[in-house]
Amino acid sequence: MFLSRYFDYTKIKGQLANAITLTNLSFGIIAILLISRDLSHMSLVFIFLAALFDRFDGMVARHFQSESLFGKELDSLSDLISFGVAPALLIYTTNLSNMLWVGIVATIFYILAGAVRLARYNVREFDGTFYGVPITAAGVLLTLSYFLSHYVGPAFFVIVMIILGILMVSNIRIAKV
Repeated sequence: MFLSRYFDYTKIKGQLANAITLTNLSFGIIAILLISRDLSHMSLVFIFLAALFDRFDGMVARHFQSESLFGKELDSLSDLISFGVAPALLIYTTNLSNMLWVGIVATIFYILAGAVRLARYNVREFDGTFYGVPITAAGVLLTLSYFLSHYVGPAFFVIVMIILGILMVSNIRIAKV
């Protein structure tokens, strides 16, 4: 009770969305570290947890009226790691590493397309419609494709990464759900 006078709860509420975003980023980093330790199957859990937390950071920011340009940029940087780099490395290490240059090019293309998509989102005024597939959706789809590893060849994953990259930078309009 005594200490409650010294806490400014509005500041805590204002940073809650950023804390959720940083949790998303932390899960993306954990996924990358697990991939680097040949624990790709465990990285799936953390990519999906990152997606769950990514779903709520914007909701919390809007609920507490704490939306900010800083939060928008932080969210984009986190999304690039959690849904760009982590899923691309997962697919590269498990399915494309034997295709050396083709695998590297497909992986880089997917990550760069995600970066361009996020940068484009950040400089546009949001009107309730996404232009291009959001990187979160692309990252989750790419991560889900991991489950097909035993049934399809590496060329399938190259095609999936290229298609998802093109869809991210396309002008396809997708209403926010």
